[in-house]
Amino acid sequence: MKIINMIPILAFGDAVGNDALAVHKCLKEAGYDSIVAADYVDERLGADIAVSTDDLSFIKPEDIVIYHLSTGNKLNARFGALPCRKIVKYHNITPPDFFFGYEKETVKACIAGYKEAAGLSDKPEFAFADSAYNKSELIRLGYGCEIEVLPILIPFEDYEKEPDREVLERMNDGLTNIIFTGRVVPNKKQEDVIAAFDIYQKYYNPESRLILVGNPHLIPAYYASLKEYVKALGTENVVFTGHITFSAILAYYRSADLFLCMSDHEGFCVPLLEAMFFDVPVVAKNTSAVGETLGGSGILLPDSEPGMAAGVMNRILTDEALRKKVLDNQRERLKDFENGRIKKQLLKRIGSLTGR
Repeated sequence: MKIINMIPILAFGDAVGNDALAVHKCLKEAGYDSIVAADYVDERLGADIAVSTDDLSFIKPEDIVIYHLSTGNKLNARFGALPCRKIVKYHNITPPDFFFGYEKETVKACIAGYKEAAGLSDKPEFAFADSAYNKSELIRLGYGCEIEVLPILIPFEDYEKEPDREVLERMNDGLTNIIFTGRVVPNKKQEDVIAAFDIYQKYYNPESRLILVGNPHLIPAYYASLKEYVKALGTENVVFTGHITFSAILAYYRSADLFLCMSDHEGFCVPLLEAMFFDVPVVAKNTSAVGETLGGSGILLPDSEPGMAAGVMNRILTDEALRKKVLDNQRERLKDFENGRIKKQLLKRIGSLTGR
């Protein structure tokens, strides 16, 4: 019996792909005959990291395919038709509304994603969901199988690696660094991050910098609108890092003073945990799965009002007692996502499905 983690796209730095690889590694280390299969693999990950899905004849009836579902793709239907045991691991599909006016193909992919996800509702014998929010979405899509909430498996040991020294030195220049990490796409609401930072910089701390870490080239029109917005506001020291190396990401986190998330839609939001790991206080808008992931830690905002966000940022950065309380709560919450704990939960469930 083989276990195949199947995913349409293994993209460099993508949370869904990273989870598929981490689940595969966990199963492999536990002695399972585990394989990763992908339609497309980013060359930076290495050609031998996954087998191609061009030919799936190697999959036998006794095998289990764990399918990482997050968008519309031709592989969705092929997974549904496979003559084997099936598990869906649902990472959420971004609602198409966010992309109206920006990218027609992305709108189509999101619409197709929901339709295809619903079409798979009777195929798996079991499903994992990254969050209770994602579980509720699977139920809404008609999934009648048992669904277990299994957070994304994050190899935190990787964050102990050496950061990019040049970036670290450049960012540690005395400015207060506000950071947000995420693809530069409309649902992440980088414009709301910019608006809050603009008020913080102009009314609280002119010696500050905003660092927006993430690939800006997925929705070019949105990226262009953000740059125009920064120009129109006259905000200083706004850095779009682009799609960067992992060591550079580590450096930006290590130099950060506060993490600000104003995203409108998250199925889990790995960067919240990354900020916690680096002991960076988190301020985030309470939407989708954000509050669930924070689990009572960080500071939750009720809406996108930039003045409130700026004031909260300033309070955390100037009130040492509050900052300490926020960080203590984040450290406690982070324990719930310890690698060993999530691995144990995964292996227990897989063991029950395989008789091991």
